[in-house]
Amino acid sequence: MIYRADVAGLSNNDRITALDGLKDVIERRINLFGVQEPRIEVSRSGDEWRLIVELAGIKDIAQAIEMIGQTPFLQFWQEQAGKSSEELFEKYKPEETLLHFEEYFEATELTGRFLKRAEVVFDQTSSIPAVSLVFDEEGAKVFKDLTTKNLNKPLAITIDGIPLSAPIVGDVITDGHAQITGRFSLAQAKDLANNLNQGALPVPITLISQRSVGATLGNDSLNKMVYAGIIGFITIAVFMVLSYRLGGLFSVVALLIYIPLTLAIFKLVGVTLTLSGIAGFLLSMGMAVDANILILERIKEELRSGKEVVHAIREGFLRAWPSIRDSNVSSIITALVLYFFTASIVRGFALTLLIGVVTSMFSAIFVSRTLIMAFLGEKSGHSKFWFGVRMKEMEDSKVSPVI
Repeated sequence: MIYRADVAGLSNNDRITALDGLKDVIERRINLFGVQEPRIEVSRSGDEWRLIVELAGIKDIAQAIEMIGQTPFLQFWQEQAGKSSEELFEKYKPEETLLHFEEYFEATELTGRFLKRAEVVFDQTSSIPAVSLVFDEEGAKVFKDLTTKNLNKPLAITIDGIPLSAPIVGDVITDGHAQITGRFSLAQAKDLANNLNQGALPVPITLISQRSVGATLGNDSLNKMVYAGIIGFITIAVFMVLSYRLGGLFSVVALLIYIPLTLAIFKLVGVTLTLSGIAGFLLSMGMAVDANILILERIKEELRSGKEVVHAIREGFLRAWPSIRDSNVSSIITALVLYFFTASIVRGFALTLLIGVVTSMFSAIFVSRTLIMAFLGEKSGHSKFWFGVRMKEMEDSKVSPVI
């Protein structure tokens, strides 16, 4: 989707600030709906500034347009020089005032980009719902100058170009507070306050183009990554079986259970598997393998020391747990930091990594343990061989008496 951003009348510095703010607001708005890794760019075409929005996994374009368009544009207006707003309301019918509004009012620099927060309040005189606005420090200064210039004059407030109220300025307002009154129901006032808090657009935008693009390059890259993942899994499976024999085979089975379980959680949460998301998933698979290797190596150490299979399995899982816990907690913290403090393209990677790591802890400790105990735990005779432990290793590990 391509939008035209109306930045006419803004200085160079203000234009850059407004366009950066526009990107941030649209990105926050989209992220609230769970869209992973939106691509939002600002470009210039001649004298026009455009906002380009690409959303992966969105099939309903109308829904996407509505998602972005719901963000309201807040603006304050003052009377034009030599004009009286009373003429507007006396000369035209209420339904005609919107058509002639800009003949009597002119836009000011006070817009939603200065908004700090909005909340629902009730008018003290009429008890009807209203929306209270609080501007940031810069906005409070602009509002003070505006009320100073327009003392005893109307100051109109519009949302998306529709006038809602035009209160008379009785005093100079220095605290940066304003109030929008109108024929709001409580639900409408709440929706307006929520939309403003989620991000008031710093400049108005107009949709000029929309299209669906086939993801041919994306599909090709995804297919290559999936193919690489399959090759990697087969290589890991061969290594695990050769190194840990039947214990390694059960770890591979646990990994086979881990994969569909994690994908099911992705589906439940609504994760869009983009390239970076798949990279996070494959990395979490590697961590699941690491956890199983730690467990199996610990079991081998216990078997070499001469312990029976059942005791070695229990001790192996028990003593491997602190290392698995610490490494996974570190990865979880890293994933959380990446998700909350980085750009959207990294969030898909962080989210899949976070879910994958948590699931891998469950798979390594519970699934692997259940499989190994069920098939090997009761066999005490030659079961040590099936963990990759040779008799010579057990003999060499015995400590000779000190003379």
